[in-house]
Amino acid sequence: MNIGRLKTFIVLTEHLNFSEAAEHLFCSQPSVSMQIRTLEEELGCVLFDRIGKKIHLNQQGEAFKPYAKQIINLWQESKDNAQQIGSGEQGTLSFGSSNFVGVYLIPSLLNNFKTRFPKVKINIQIRSSPTLLKQLENNDVEFLILSDKIKINDNLYQTNLFYQDELILVVPAGHPLAEKQNIQPHMLENYTLLWKPEHSATREFLEQTLKGQLISISNYMEISSLEAIKQGVIHSLGIAFISRFAVSQELKSGILKHVTIPELKIKRGIMYVTRKDKILSPAAKQFIALLQMIKE
Repeated sequence: MNIGRLKTFIVLTEHLNFSEAAEHLFCSQPSVSMQIRTLEEELGCVLFDRIGKKIHLNQQGEAFKPYAKQIINLWQESKDNAQQIGSGEQGTLSFGSSNFVGVYLIPSLLNNFKTRFPKVKINIQIRSSPTLLKQLENNDVEFLILSDKIKINDNLYQTNLFYQDELILVVPAGHPLAEKQNIQPHMLENYTLLWKPEHSATREFLEQTLKGQLISISNYMEISSLEAIKQGVIHSLGIAFISRFAVSQELKSGILKHVTIPELKIKRGIMYVTRKDKILSPAAKQFIALLQMIKE
């Protein structure tokens, strides 16, 4: 099986146009046609239906596509492993993370990693948790870094907790709660709470925690972006529970204030997730080792 032909097949499935695929691959249109024809002859079936000047991926092509991607990924992994074992400084580090982790926790670690392994290419996917899990299932990334509130299939994946993240109540400077030493949980009901939309793992975790304190939140605003929630608090749209790590700079500058609720300590774990059937590359193992450097 020729890896180049498989890559050409994947590109053609994305463009469904021989000219566009050829342009993307920096080759001629006849070359693309020949590679696809040869691949179809090897497989003994047609992968695309040609209708006039248009092509469509048929059922055989749809069935073959995920296997083609897996073969390409496996080839890249084996190549990276061979290079990294030989020199310790080659290959690719590919992983996914949720927004909070990717924006606030990972950058300093990546700087450390790049200093030690400057020739290793880095590909980080910052996506929603369901999308990331699909990428891990498809072998598009080596591992994920997620909140431990995300539901994981234990039969397929191995999880390892490495950090405890505290969610703290923050308010804008000048807010009525800003000057109080601490507050009682029920006082939250008097203010607008900014949080993620329904079905967000963070939102569900906060709701369960607040219900445990008999707190009913009826006045709230749903915002899908963590950064937008933080900016909403800064601009006095409401108050919010945000990772201490994510608001450290704003707390230092004084534009946000941390309000203590003695009866309410909210922590969530951060974990890395790997496939049980996958051998991690040396680069991935080196980066995972750096995760332990994050101090709570």
